[in-house]
Amino acid sequence: MKVVATTNAPAAIGPYSQGIIVNGMFYSSGQIPLTATGELVEGDITVQTNQVFANLKAVLAAAGSSLDNVIKTTVFMKDMNDFVAMNEVYASHFGDHKPARSAVEVARLPKDVSVEIEVIAIVK
Repeated sequence: MKVVATTNAPAAIGPYSQGIIVNGMFYSSGQIPLTATGELVEGDITVQTNQVFANLKAVLAAAGSSLDNVIKTTVFMKDMNDFVAMNEVYASHFGDHKPARSAVEVARLPKDVSVEIEVIAIVK
């Protein structure tokens, strides 16, 4: 098992890693809309989802992977009414690549953000 850590994404805000590589697979922790310096990104679901993707790209790069190698995502949202707007941003980052996905509404997310996304990816 290898711990993945990068200063290009926010540090963990608890007792966990940004991600773990095991048997050629990368498992990310959920990313929320914090900057790499840990500042909360305010704004609507579009702004927050774009920041989450910036963080995901950074941890994937640190793992030696990329969005093109993502096989599964889980999207947690505070309000399912934001689904269409989140989905537009999500699609813009993945393009033609369409990994398996779950999307759920939750009662609350860390720091009261609107979205959190985690990924599983192949490490080549």
